[in-house]
Amino acid sequence: MVVKRGIRLCGLAAVLGVFGYAHVPTLVIPEGVTADSLVVHKHDRTLLVYAEGMLVKTLPGSLGFEINNKQKEGDGRTPEGRYRIVGRNPQSGYHRALRISYPSADDQRVAQAHGQNPGGDMMIHGLRNGFGWIGRWHRVADWPAGCMAVTNREIKELWQAVPDGIPVIIKT
Repeated sequence: MVVKRGIRLCGLAAVLGVFGYAHVPTLVIPEGVTADSLVVHKHDRTLLVYAEGMLVKTLPGSLGFEINNKQKEGDGRTPEGRYRIVGRNPQSGYHRALRISYPSADDQRVAQAHGQNPGGDMMIHGLRNGFGWIGRWHRVADWPAGCMAVTNREIKELWQAVPDGIPVIIKT
C-alpha cells in the first residue's frame, strides 16, 4: 500500500515537473522597452533581442528542420541574411506571427539562377493554435518549415516590444 502510494506520488511529481518546465515564466522584456534589432543564431537556436544596442533578452526556439541556408520553397530551411520585420499577423495559424522580409533581392536572384522559387512567408511565431500547452517542450526538435518558433508567452512579449521595420539578422 505504501509502495503504491509512493509510486503515484512520484508519477504526479513527474507530471507536475514536466508541466512546470513547459510553463514557468522566464525573465520578461521590461515593459516600455522597444527593440531596435533582432539577431538569430541558427547554430544555437537563439533569438537575441536588442534595445538601444543592449541585449535585453535571449530566447531559445525551434527553427526549420534542415539547418543549412534556405535555397528554395519547401526545403525546410531557415534563411540567412539581413531582413526586416515587415508586418504582423494576429490571426495566424500559429499564436501570433511577425513577418520577416524574406526573400531579399539576393535570395530571389540565387533561387532564380538555379531555376527555383525562393519561397516566402517567413515568420517568427508562437506555437500552432491549440498546442500552446506544449510550452517550452516544442524546443526538443526543430519542426517549423523554415520559420522560428518560440512559446506563446514569448511571442506575446515580442509582439509588444518589436516594432515593424527593425532589422532581423539571421546567422549560421
